[in-house]
Amino acid sequence: MQKKITREEAGVRLDAFLPSMCGITRARGLKWIEGGSVLLNGKTPVKAGVVLREGDDIAVDPPEAKPISTVAQDIPLDIVYQDADIAVINKPRGMVVHPAAGHGDGTLVNALLAACPDISGVGDALRPGIVHRLDKDTTGLLVVAKNDAAHLALSEQLRSHEAGREYFAVVFGSPGEESGTVNAPIGRHPRDRKRMAVVQGGREAVTHWEVQERLRGSTLLRVKLETGRTHQIRVHMRSIGFPLLGDAVYGVKTDKTSVLMLHAHKLTFTHPTSGEIVTFSVSPPEDFCKVIVGRKMG
Repeated sequence: MQKKITREEAGVRLDAFLPSMCGITRARGLKWIEGGSVLLNGKTPVKAGVVLREGDDIAVDPPEAKPISTVAQDIPLDIVYQDADIAVINKPRGMVVHPAAGHGDGTLVNALLAACPDISGVGDALRPGIVHRLDKDTTGLLVVAKNDAAHLALSEQLRSHEAGREYFAVVFGSPGEESGTVNAPIGRHPRDRKRMAVVQGGREAVTHWEVQERLRGSTLLRVKLETGRTHQIRVHMRSIGFPLLGDAVYGVKTDKTSVLMLHAHKLTFTHPTSGEIVTFSVSPPEDFCKVIVGRKMG
């Protein structure tokens, strides 16, 4: 695949231009650049963010797709909606989204490969179809891409903050305001690499919250994500003094709540084929609702 940059295309970074040129995600394009699959004027680019000039010649030799090592498993899935392009899943508590260290099988991806085998070649080999994730103990909605075009479109919507994600969360304490925004960068914890934290120089992270109901010793919040960093809601709410109930990593040590009180309630995005804005919502699971009922005042 080869392309000569026109005057109109000049001024764009290579890593930003490659996705539109090849119909891939920005993350995959970066891997291709770093892996030597992209040549700029016959040479390996010095950096992925080099600015393109008129007349530059880009040559791409995509690497061969690695065989998927993740196996299909007949695990029940709550598929809220699906068509030829996407599947919207209501993820249960305790299910890991994709294989990783300590979770080689029994994941959402294993279940998806059995329920929607056409996702097998979409995106990353170990995370076929996955465009965003939920923590193991977070319940609720996520959307899966069933072809490369859908994967690219949905990934871009998440990257540009066009897709909307809304959660219910129950936190310790009672915020003095009815709503607020946490705008604080998130990165690896400086002393514990398994945790995330608000750190200087971290990646931009913005979380909006508003009070839904004040409970006994706690508060039910509606939370909207502007960005999607690892553990973002859990880290941000802890950073302002209101950690989530049931959070064994970022919560209060004296907390006896048996479930993480975080549920991905609503998902809004533009359908990659029809161009229509679609919205899906699911109620929290029974164990989540029981905790709220048990904490109601009066």
